[in-house]
Amino acid sequence: MENKTMIRLVVGTEAIFFLCLIMAFVYMAYHAGFEPHQRSSLDIRTTGAYTVLLLGSSLTLMLAERGYRKGSPRGLKGWLLTTLVLGGLFLFGQGREYLRLIHKNITLSGSVFGTSFFTLTGFHGLHVLIGLIVLGIILLLAFLGDYDRPKKGGGALGTAAVYWHFVDIVWIVVFIVVYLLPKI
Repeated sequence: MENKTMIRLVVGTEAIFFLCLIMAFVYMAYHAGFEPHQRSSLDIRTTGAYTVLLLGSSLTLMLAERGYRKGSPRGLKGWLLTTLVLGGLFLFGQGREYLRLIHKNITLSGSVFGTSFFTLTGFHGLHVLIGLIVLGIILLLAFLGDYDRPKKGGGALGTAAVYWHFVDIVWIVVFIVVYLLPKI
């Protein structure tokens, strides 16, 4: 129970921080005057595909948790590995987007858009990376036998899952605000 309380506090504080970053992005977009050609440089289709992979990773993590609860170490390991691959592919996609934008001379220090875009999406990417590290440690422990028998409450796996689902929900909001709303 202590793990769940602590992760809820962490998620709550991180939600406030993300809300501030999103509000700053929106403010700068409509009041500081983003350069329209930079905003239109975002690749909504490719990022949308990587978004589907990240959201799919929440499903595979739920399946990993289910495998654990049912006493299936093999199910836990397989679905957890799939979660890691999907999360890693999402980060790869973000890296590709960053490189593409940098080649178009859209950088962190080059414009208001670049600063707000790279700050918001980079902070999210850092959270994805942290989640991947934690899930990777859990997978390693699972291969070492620590998750062969279900424990009540799920322990670290359940706590990591709360964090991972939060990171996915945040990305939905970021994707809508950064990629979709400007197209409307």
